[in-house]
Amino acid sequence: MIRIGSTLLSEDLFEEFFTCNLGACKGACCVEGESGAPLTVAEAGKLEEVWEDVAPLLPEAGRKAVESQGFSVLDEDGDLVTPLVEGRECAFTVFDANGTAKCGLEQAYLQGATDWRKPLSCHLYPIRVKELIDFTALNYHRWPICDAAKACGQSTKLSVLDFCKDALIRKFGESWYAEAQEVQSAWRASQDKS
Repeated sequence: MIRIGSTLLSEDLFEEFFTCNLGACKGACCVEGESGAPLTVAEAGKLEEVWEDVAPLLPEAGRKAVESQGFSVLDEDGDLVTPLVEGRECAFTVFDANGTAKCGLEQAYLQGATDWRKPLSCHLYPIRVKELIDFTALNYHRWPICDAAKACGQSTKLSVLDFCKDALIRKFGESWYAEAQEVQSAWRASQDKS
């Protein structure tokens, strides 16, 4: 782990390459898994705040899931997450004409209907954040449904840190990200000498 301020970064963020390939995975991260997207309490409140602007974009099943379960639920581990539609996709998922899953919250944001993009856990993916007593740990999450993203990342040579730039700036700020870039460059230079 590499320390930047009060964050600890896995070296995988510099070493692994990643670029989403929605054409290959069809947005499986919005559908697969055992529970919804991890949320903070503030984000659960934000879901309620943007609901009227997002609800018209969602399929009926997604709207009904939110109306019956609420804007957030506790999963089996006791973590706050988005509700699911019949144990499958996130209730905020929309599907395009090709059947690709996309975030309805992000679609509303991109259309200018809201000023909130989506839960940070989704925006940061494939980085997972773990809050420790004195530090925030950032780790690369490996999931077989993202194998195409790893292959695509190999061709673009985009590291996980680079791929998650916007989300990392959203979470930690511009100066933190600039320092992370410097650390990544130094780390890569040290690897080239090995």
